[in-house]
Amino acid sequence: MAIEIQYLAWTVVLGLLQLVLATALATRHRGLAWNAGPRDQPPGPVPAVAGRAERAMRNLLETFPFFAAAALGVVAAERGDAWTALGAQLYFWARVVYVPLYLAGIPYLRSLAWAVSVAGLLMVLAPLLR
Repeated sequence: MAIEIQYLAWTVVLGLLQLVLATALATRHRGLAWNAGPRDQPPGPVPAVAGRAERAMRNLLETFPFFAAAALGVVAAERGDAWTALGAQLYFWARVVYVPLYLAGIPYLRSLAWAVSVAGLLMVLAPLLR
């Protein structure tokens, strides 16, 4: 299996873990009845870390479709190489690092982790643009 596909799958796992974390933190504050209920009323605010967990998850969702398309395209076109493999790894590991940085509220390192993930995404995409 291509390493780009392996890291695509691990990024799906990361996204699911972030979803569970964000939901658990919100549910801890709002209660199980809110989570299980119809949510007809707008939810109240959550503690800072719960809000950060949700925003970190949404941030992953903003770049994930691009990464998925690039990874699948590189594999389908048989254009994968050491650079695309490195790019997939950079994307994934930078996204992993991003989560605790965001949860802790660390501003500039968080942005650096995001930039590294985008650089990795571009490394995967590059062979499809040649």
